[in-house]
Amino acid sequence: MKYMIKSKMLAAFCAACLLTLSATAQTSSWFNDKDLTLTGVYYYPEHWDESQWERDFKKMHELGFEFTHFAEFAWAQLEPEEGRYDFAWLDRAVALAAKYDLKVIMCTSTATPPVWMSRKYPEILLKNEDGTILDHGARQHASFASPLYRELSYKMIEKLAQHYGNDSRIIGWQLDNEPAVQFDYNPKAELAFRDFLRAKYHNNIRQLNDAWGTAFWSEAYSSFDEITLPKPAQMFMNHHQILDYRRFAATQTNNFLNEQCLLIKKYARNQWVTTNYIPNYDEGHIGGSPSLDFQSYTRYMVYGDNEGIGRRGYRVGNPLRIAWANDFFRPIQGTYGVMELQPGQVNWGGINPQPLPGAVRLWMWSVFAGGGDFICTYRYRQPLYGTEQYHYGIVGTDGVTVTPGGREYGTFIKEIRELRKHYSPRETKPAAYTTRRTAILFNHENSWSIERQKQNRTWDTFAHIEKYYRTLKSFGAPVDFISEAKNLSDYPVVIAPAYQLADKALVDKWITYVKNGGNLVLTCRTAQKDRYGRLPEAPFGSMITPLTGNEMNFYDLLLPEDPGTVVMNGKEYSWNTWGEILNPPADAQVWATYTNEFYEGSPVVTFRKLGKGTITYVGVDSHNGALEKDLLKKLYAQLDIPVMDLPYGVTLEYRNGFGIVLNYSDQPYTFDLPKGSKALIGIPEIPTAGVLVFSI
Repeated sequence: MKYMIKSKMLAAFCAACLLTLSATAQTSSWFNDKDLTLTGVYYYPEHWDESQWERDFKKMHELGFEFTHFAEFAWAQLEPEEGRYDFAWLDRAVALAAKYDLKVIMCTSTATPPVWMSRKYPEILLKNEDGTILDHGARQHASFASPLYRELSYKMIEKLAQHYGNDSRIIGWQLDNEPAVQFDYNPKAELAFRDFLRAKYHNNIRQLNDAWGTAFWSEAYSSFDEITLPKPAQMFMNHHQILDYRRFAATQTNNFLNEQCLLIKKYARNQWVTTNYIPNYDEGHIGGSPSLDFQSYTRYMVYGDNEGIGRRGYRVGNPLRIAWANDFFRPIQGTYGVMELQPGQVNWGGINPQPLPGAVRLWMWSVFAGGGDFICTYRYRQPLYGTEQYHYGIVGTDGVTVTPGGREYGTFIKEIRELRKHYSPRETKPAAYTTRRTAILFNHENSWSIERQKQNRTWDTFAHIEKYYRTLKSFGAPVDFISEAKNLSDYPVVIAPAYQLADKALVDKWITYVKNGGNLVLTCRTAQKDRYGRLPEAPFGSMITPLTGNEMNFYDLLLPEDPGTVVMNGKEYSWNTWGEILNPPADAQVWATYTNEFYEGSPVVTFRKLGKGTITYVGVDSHNGALEKDLLKKLYAQLDIPVMDLPYGVTLEYRNGFGIVLNYSDQPYTFDLPKGSKALIGIPEIPTAGVLVFSI
């Protein structure tokens, strides 16, 4: 079998990758609803004396874990010499796990190439922008663009899949580990980038020059062979080229994962395949490997970043961190799992505190609340050597004493087992909850484009999106992050924050959605550029004028120390990062206007009925999200959609016929149980890091 990626496959694969976030949600065939969620834990047999394995698996079973996770970083043990494979040790570990009713997730180990590969084939090593070549001694030091690295990877993976693909003790596969987009300057990456561009621009260098605007600063190319990898660190580097480079880099990662998956599926007919993405939403590769059965993510909550609420919030974590990941991953294919969830202290943060008692359990319930089908933690035993010596496990350094986080995992497992007794296949959700279902339209390329040309150093694309997302969670609204390929009509309200890159097809889709009864919210910076990052030869923002009716007179950016204000319903709000001065049509309502500067009185938020639906345009980014919350309240009231007003840090979700209330705030919260409901886990007076689960 030839393992090299053929360039003629590239265009077709790129088209498949455009389906990122677009798969229609469907009921998973891999997980049983009556199980609610499964719980597992990482184990590294190669780290421990074999005489201890059985003791460890027995203890996992006693704690209630249902699966474990092998061979994530074990390539050197699986293939100690090129072409010589040793699975005997892994067979013994799988057999012992099965003895204690533990299923196994098998991993492909490609994040840790063995030393023989790095020394025999140094050309496979990743090269940074500054010329540094990564080396053996860490992890993820190989180049996804290296055909040789891929060939060696696929040989090993095929052997592993042949060996375990028909094994009923293996429930599924994890590809690589936390695969990210590589900004790789290996010579093979440069050749692959040129091939990517040839395919994208139909081998027509004039098309590329037009897309990249190379007439500017004498940047024109006469041949694809003249193109090199862009250097983002170089001042004023062509941002159209960087946009295409980031697309290419995401495709490299997606392609590598997709090929791994296809190899495994040749042999594994009844085992699922996924990977464990870090939720870096702007990298662009999440969901872009169409062969994966579903997407999984990794999430760490406490590492000294002080993102929580109140004085001790850094011990609990950001209340939106897991929720956002749930709402991002779930809509891709309707199923998701969390492959790594923090069991306690970590080793890699600037400050690594103990989580607040109850926080680990809270995180697990947060994953469950969002719809997670399994929750796995890194790791069972705290390592005694290596980079992650200070990373907590379910048991401590003696290998037997259960840690505080381990005890909380045990508590959650017992609670889930008890909750399974109350499961009914007749899943219900309150009508008021489903009525306020809302989508946030998301495309990572908007962030790529805006962050390269922010125009205001205080602008933050994800902070802008969060103002809307945080409001929706306070409403008790179910939220999906979706792509353009999704059917917008599934949602009463769709919000597209700072959606900068657009084209006529997208605008037409928005118009159709609104005219057919949908309610669309667009915000500042939307549709300012085409898909190549170019400004249209037309008035600024005119691409969406047929939809909003607005003409943009100009936009303004203010100093942080001298902010502007806008007024809505008699209440003032401050801003400085971005503000658009609008000229609305006669059929639009003006909801907010500027109250200072030389454009005082000019409209900034407009509302317009179009066909059977509505379009709301928000031309400003407020300081603290208060404007965004109040205008969404006004919109939902106008649409007769009932909303809640939960305090920041308290969230409400429904799944499998249960309601789940989570308290990340620094104050106790009392939840009024609906009539006829019964508290099953916890009590309505929910403490900080507390959970309430109730019947519907």
